[in-house]
Amino acid sequence: MAGRLRDQASAYLRQHADNPVDWWPFGEEAFAEARRRNVPVFISVGYAACHWCHVMAHESFEDAATAAYLNEHFVSVKVDREERPDVDAVYMAATQALTGQGGWPMSVFTLPDGRTFYAGTYFPPQQLQGVPAFRQVLEAVSSAWRDRPEEVETSAAQIAAHLASAQDGNRRLVGALDLAPGSSGALSPEVLPAAVAAVGEQEDTRFGGLGGAPKFPPSPLLRFLLTYGAGGGAGSVAAAALADRTLETMARSALYDQLEGGFARYTVDRAWSVPHFEKMLYDNAQLLRLYAHWSRLAPAPAQRRLALRVSTDTAGWLAKRLLVDGGGFASSLDADTVVDGRRREGATYVWTGEELRAVLARAGAGTEADAVLDLLDLETGRMEEGGSTLHFGRSLDPEEEQLWLRWSPALLAARDSRPQPERDDKVVAGWNGLAIAGLADAALALADADDAGAGPESLPHAGALNLARNAAEYLLRVHYRDGVLIRVSHNGTARGIEGLLEDYAGVAEGLFALFAATGEERWYRAAEELVLAAEQRFITDGVLQDTAVRTGQLSAAQGAVASADPLDGPAPSGTALFAGVLVTYAAYSGSSRHRALAEALLAHVQVVGARAPRAGGWALSVLASALEGPRELAVTGTDSELVQHLLRTGRAAGGPAVVTAFREGAGTGGDSSVPLLRDRGAPEGSALAYLCRGMVCSRPVSDPEALAEQFGNRQP
Repeated sequence: MAGRLRDQASAYLRQHADNPVDWWPFGEEAFAEARRRNVPVFISVGYAACHWCHVMAHESFEDAATAAYLNEHFVSVKVDREERPDVDAVYMAATQALTGQGGWPMSVFTLPDGRTFYAGTYFPPQQLQGVPAFRQVLEAVSSAWRDRPEEVETSAAQIAAHLASAQDGNRRLVGALDLAPGSSGALSPEVLPAAVAAVGEQEDTRFGGLGGAPKFPPSPLLRFLLTYGAGGGAGSVAAAALADRTLETMARSALYDQLEGGFARYTVDRAWSVPHFEKMLYDNAQLLRLYAHWSRLAPAPAQRRLALRVSTDTAGWLAKRLLVDGGGFASSLDADTVVDGRRREGATYVWTGEELRAVLARAGAGTEADAVLDLLDLETGRMEEGGSTLHFGRSLDPEEEQLWLRWSPALLAARDSRPQPERDDKVVAGWNGLAIAGLADAALALADADDAGAGPESLPHAGALNLARNAAEYLLRVHYRDGVLIRVSHNGTARGIEGLLEDYAGVAEGLFALFAATGEERWYRAAEELVLAAEQRFITDGVLQDTAVRTGQLSAAQGAVASADPLDGPAPSGTALFAGVLVTYAAYSGSSRHRALAEALLAHVQVVGARAPRAGGWALSVLASALEGPRELAVTGTDSELVQHLLRTGRAAGGPAVVTAFREGAGTGGDSSVPLLRDRGAPEGSALAYLCRGMVCSRPVSDPEALAEQFGNRQP
């Protein structure tokens, strides 16, 4: 084979480099080859951590006979959905239109111009429960291409027209982007309590979380529940309680790695006890930030301690498992572990009771070993192939908590001696932006708790902040070239497509959070540059798009119509992220034009927020923040201790929605690249806090109690 995948940035593509299938990466060359040979294109979409992608690869793509048939009758293209979400989104929409469902691996058949005419997901090597064998599918598609070309063309045209209609729907949902202040109309708060009520109806009141199996962490939605729950509006108490229950349940379940931190992608069961073991950066970046905020907002001391522990351990897990040379973070850990040459899902993480007891005995647990095992619900967490996950499924009292913390390091040391899952080392810009935001906010939460004497011992807040700084420097050094952000890097070299809207906005989100945590204005200036670049590159004739540059194949597949998809998946949509950074930027800069653009981008959530809140969670959180003002807190002064005390007070009183900026040391009353800080001085040897909304500020105060009172009185 040509070995075209061997040097790709994507670990998923490199995993298939030695297949007998003559794979091509997605690009014009592959489709030109299909035109030259007059054969259809087979596009296989997946990602490195995907268990069923590995299964289909072993069953079909490593099979010589299947590969020979593919090579003779098709041009085969391998796509990493994480590297090319633009490709994945188009062909996932086609797959869902044809089959009513989607998933990975995704198997798509197109014309040489990129239009889909048949699609599915996983196909087994033999017919199974009504699902045709992959070889049967290949033969049927090849026969249709050869003998019924008119039917193939008709199908492709119909699917492209359907996708074009869906894109028109996105355009109507987002709306035309008029940048005149007030042009979008007043934002209505009515959707927020309605969304909370809708989420409440979806809650699993027995096991926690939303809906049934499979059960995913609803991260963008939890951001809304925490933000709105802290704001005091109608339904805010219910929102906060929903967040409390869900966050505690997840932290006490097998979804969360009870030994070293980090969250799995989802659980296959309703009780959160049997994970699908892949661990994704985008999940853990969001959840790290959520637990950091929850550490201030949770009503019970035990919950706040739990939130701090999860924040501490998840930050440590990022550093231990996903950190790459140079400071960026890798995309994921695999769901499978290779043991004795065979891939086994979750093999690193599962235990038998006998294995647990033996490790504890060697560690000297003695009679406490039985008590440790009694903490775990091994029966509920039992896997089909034997062994169990580490699942509590309930709250622990303080003595139980200490018992677990005393002996879990021995279990982790034993687990570290096992074979470990493979890692996808590619660095994705937008996900790293979310990780920077999570680490920056976690550093603040951990430092605040440390100062208050409320957190676990040895909180690594400085370490978390340094991880955030290093990741930000990596992105700006490696991914950002001449005003263009590249989406992916590998081994310290950026390559491939320009970043999507979600990348520009995600990195800006992280840089704004890092500025708020450090007061270092270089991060603000870099975030501002990305926001302005995104505005220029992703808005054309008043239409927001997810990509700045589209390929001819994707354009043809969508009927030449494109618009940004405003709805969240497991990570927030580019539209919602961009609206959020625009609100933040307007708060820092006072730009009414960017505030107006943010409001225009939030129009869709007023339509879908109450009907499909899980698809609009991040935008709902931005809307809640925007309706709050957001309130802006500027703190300046030469008394560093007082500056930090005022900031801690503001973060505690203002919740996740408050936008903060500070300057310490001499010259704090002078010029600044951040308009919110300009001309906001303080007497020598003191500090002042300015609480503002829309750059209009209340009387500056130097007393933290007075600042808390201003927040409580909804000033300014």
